[in-house]
Amino acid sequence: MTYLPPHFEETDAATLHALVGAYPLATWVVSHQGELLVNHIPFLLDAQRGEHGTLVGHVARANPVWQALGEGASSVAVFTGAQAYVSPSWYPGKLVHGKAVPTWNYATVHAHGVPQAFDDRVRLLDLVTRLTQVHEASQAQPWQVLDAPADYIDSMLKAIVGIEIPVQRWVGKWKVSQNRPVADRQGVVAGLSAQGTAAALQMAALVQQKTRP
Repeated sequence: MTYLPPHFEETDAATLHALVGAYPLATWVVSHQGELLVNHIPFLLDAQRGEHGTLVGHVARANPVWQALGEGASSVAVFTGAQAYVSPSWYPGKLVHGKAVPTWNYATVHAHGVPQAFDDRVRLLDLVTRLTQVHEASQAQPWQVLDAPADYIDSMLKAIVGIEIPVQRWVGKWKVSQNRPVADRQGVVAGLSAQGTAAALQMAALVQQKTRP
């Protein structure tokens, strides 16, 4: 279970899917025989497959996690988006009453589901082709799977196993200062904006979005 105060809960499907697309590397946790198997896997979301969409990715065949999936193991894929430290010195209220402490803001999405493994060559080739097209799209000269020799691609496909997770439940948590007065939220936006880093600016934008009426 996730600690999720109502004011931090995000339920808009488009917002959740957007974070998964922008931050595709998930911390994937599988429950197996009393242990938690933890891996870091980039997933693609096929939002049109299944009631809540389907995540697809792959692991090395040498990774034992895929062999644990035949037992209907439950799992969660955690996607972490923007995150930033928040200083109490940014709160105007601190100057009035001093009742302020540091905190950490973040946006995260949890995708719960029972994963399945597959090693069909056609499906694997389709998967790696889609992954490549998505992540090479920003390159000046995008690399394509067909750029590599066919026998080399065949050997690489034999070394991986596909993972598919029909999502049963999404949990979105946007901890972006909603529990603070508007003046304090505006102070957080100003403080983060002054830092000027990409991470700080991303979080400032999220705080600003939740501050608007």
